[in-house]
Amino acid sequence: MAHAYVPEIAVDREGNEHIVQGWQDDFYGGKLGFWLFMLTEVMMFGGMFLALAYYNTLHPQEFLEASASLNRLLGGTNTVILLVSALTMGLGLLKMRAGDVKGAKLMIWATILLATIFLVIKGFEWSAEYHHGIFLMHGEMLPESTMAFGKKLFFGMYFTMTGLHGVHIIIGIGLMLWLLKRINANKVNPQHYILYFNIALYWDIVHLIWVFVFPYYYMMGAATGGTSGH
Repeated sequence: MAHAYVPEIAVDREGNEHIVQGWQDDFYGGKLGFWLFMLTEVMMFGGMFLALAYYNTLHPQEFLEASASLNRLLGGTNTVILLVSALTMGLGLLKMRAGDVKGAKLMIWATILLATIFLVIKGFEWSAEYHHGIFLMHGEMLPESTMAFGKKLFFGMYFTMTGLHGVHIIIGIGLMLWLLKRINANKVNPQHYILYFNIALYWDIVHLIWVFVFPYYYMMGAATGGTSGH
């Protein structure tokens, strides 16, 4: 059975009662704390992008050739999927604030479905790259000695960043499932939705990171006239 939120009461020296603001109502404090966490995410991925840009200046041609071998069709499809998932997550938050709890839950489930499709597509893409001997320099089909050093750097950073991004997608799915559980327990509702807001903010940063990953890794080699990948 769900329990209603009961505010904490503090009594001052004069015997006057005051409501203690809990985290459920501390909307601005909750936003500030989560924005600080998001800053650490931006710093982490930002450092990786800086490293990618630096090595690109050292091995420009090899980076272009490596980028041209990626599957732009699958990468572009996943980009659209994440953009739509950001829309469904935002619409769900708006529905929650408007009192449409059922609609908000439906939007969360839609976001989870889209995130799962993203992971499935990425899994097929990684599988193809594995069998082409690209994944972590694996395979007898493409011996390590035949791959230029610049391409090794490119693919090493590609798998690191897309893998780390995939971990964030999985964490996001877990957070959304937890959010649904909190909504069902009436611990997240139209009056207390800071948790929903912060998870939506987390999902925004996840899709925004991919918006930078896609053009830098996938579209860099488009000018070489390469195909859409394996």
